[in-house]
Amino acid sequence: MPQPTPAAATGERTPPSRPPRRRPHNPYRRLLAVPGALAFTAGNLIARLPMGMFGVSAVVMIAGARGSYALAGSVTATGLATTAAAGPWIARLVDRYGQARVAVPATVSAVLGSLALVLCVREGAPDWTLFVAYAAAATIPNTGGMSRARWAHLLRSDPEALHTANSFEQAVDELCFMLGPVLAAFLTGSFFPEAGTLAGAALLMTGVLLFAAQRSTEPPPRPRTPAKAPLRAPGMPAQLAVCLAMGAVFGAMEVVTVAFADAQGHRSAAGVALGLQAAGSCVAGLVYGVLRPSGPVERRLPWCVAAMTAMMTLPLLAAALTGSVLVLAGALLVAGTATAPTMVTNMALVQQRTPEGRLNEGMTLAVTGLFGGIACGSAVGGWTVEHLSPTAGYAVPVTAAAVALLISSAGAALRSGGRTGTEVSDGRAR
Repeated sequence: MPQPTPAAATGERTPPSRPPRRRPHNPYRRLLAVPGALAFTAGNLIARLPMGMFGVSAVVMIAGARGSYALAGSVTATGLATTAAAGPWIARLVDRYGQARVAVPATVSAVLGSLALVLCVREGAPDWTLFVAYAAAATIPNTGGMSRARWAHLLRSDPEALHTANSFEQAVDELCFMLGPVLAAFLTGSFFPEAGTLAGAALLMTGVLLFAAQRSTEPPPRPRTPAKAPLRAPGMPAQLAVCLAMGAVFGAMEVVTVAFADAQGHRSAAGVALGLQAAGSCVAGLVYGVLRPSGPVERRLPWCVAAMTAMMTLPLLAAALTGSVLVLAGALLVAGTATAPTMVTNMALVQQRTPEGRLNEGMTLAVTGLFGGIACGSAVGGWTVEHLSPTAGYAVPVTAAAVALLISSAGAALRSGGRTGTEVSDGRAR
């Protein structure tokens, strides 16, 4: 039987082999090219937008109907505290039973609570019913944490892509908290006071349903989770203390900026100034995702917090030296560029220190710490503005950032010293 003659021997041209498909150079295009990533990201973006809407919408709706900003603030503060308390518990259920099985009923409960709040306001129900209704809406799942958990599951063997994903998620957070209050103010001002809350509830339900429908990218549930809770994991208490201090930076900055702009006769400009701060953080987050920072995450965090502390002095200097809201807005834009890299590095460290199988719970604890810090920062910033001056109030976020720097630096030094001692005792070197 004759053997086939090679093409080279007969002088025939060998058909060219098909070149391998090149991966896109843009890391964000590569990220969204992961199968199923674009679909769950779109649903999660819709679900996260209301996070920046509910607070503003509730304040406008309650204050307009009851004529009391004190009541409106108390109701929203109660909702924030309830959300912080319920968040880790819901996240634990998500880790144990799966995102879709827990997030959808939790969102239904939150939407029903929001609708109950609208009815209580419109029907003139007693004030205590507003607290109950808004507390019932506190079962909103941590959609940002669930999205980060999906990226961690999909990119567990690609640390560079996971860094890009974390940066992308932080940019999305900033975008939502920048656009959410603007959309809420537009809806409540252009239509009717309840429009912001109703639209937020509709967006939340739609987004969570779309997100939960993407089952192919959902991390597998862990019915038997590790015995050690994230709060008891090595390094996590100090990390949550850093989250608390950074949250105080954000809470104080918001209150103090509103007070400063009001004192200058430009209260409406406060929203624009804070929006510029979020815009600066959003852009910085996207740029940081393209970079490839080197070294352990726990050593990078103090440097990021140090840069954030230095940047937070810019609004203080702008307020003290110029008294101009326009200059302050520029200072906030620049100061915001340090926020996203710090938050990305912080959340990466939280992911590292969270025990396997409890990632949603660990990240939700970090968010709870941020919420608690925001509440504390708002209170301290408001006290400083009232008893000293709006300009002096800008010292509060600087102080809070410095506290975060001390905690992160001490934690990195202790862990580094612990590793060195272990290596010496074992006779090993790295």
